[in-house]
Amino acid sequence: MKKTLIAASVVVTAFAAQAEPARYALDPNHTFATFEIQHLGMSTIRGRFDKKEGFVEIDRAAKTGRAEVTFDTTSISTGVPRFDNHLKGDDFFKTDMYPNAKFVGDKFVFDGDRVTEVSGTLTMLGKTNPVTLKATRFNCIQHPMLKREACGGDFETTIQRSQWGLTYGLPAVAPDNVRLLIQVEGIKQ
Repeated sequence: MKKTLIAASVVVTAFAAQAEPARYALDPNHTFATFEIQHLGMSTIRGRFDKKEGFVEIDRAAKTGRAEVTFDTTSISTGVPRFDNHLKGDDFFKTDMYPNAKFVGDKFVFDGDRVTEVSGTLTMLGKTNPVTLKATRFNCIQHPMLKREACGGDFETTIQRSQWGLTYGLPAVAPDNVRLLIQVEGIKQ
């Protein structure tokens, strides 16, 4: 009887440990927020926010999660410093007043243990709107160098920039649709 109780408590303890949400700190060296927008109907302009921080929590047993990612809008980079300064100014991101943008994801969709979609809100320029990020890839592994679990994936969505008040150049210079590509990797804490 004593062995049965011990075995049962080991199973319950193991199950409880697996059922707890796991928290992953975002690796800023492997996490990127990139945007793409057409320019004058001729080409695609690409840029990214170089400074970002945040976390993701995943509870695979409950099929739930939470993500919070803050992007430093003053770190916008297109590879063209003059254009970066224009994007930081009053025509676009107004980084003096709004130095950050933040995504908060609170609805996770799973296929087995893999995250396939994250819905939440994106706050920029003082406005908050719903956004759904679709996973084109997602996986968790035992990180070979860090010897801890790491999860990551590629996510994308298209937003209408006018919802956040980004209306400069509409529609002649650049359309309303902006494609967001988010690559994220997090290390289990």
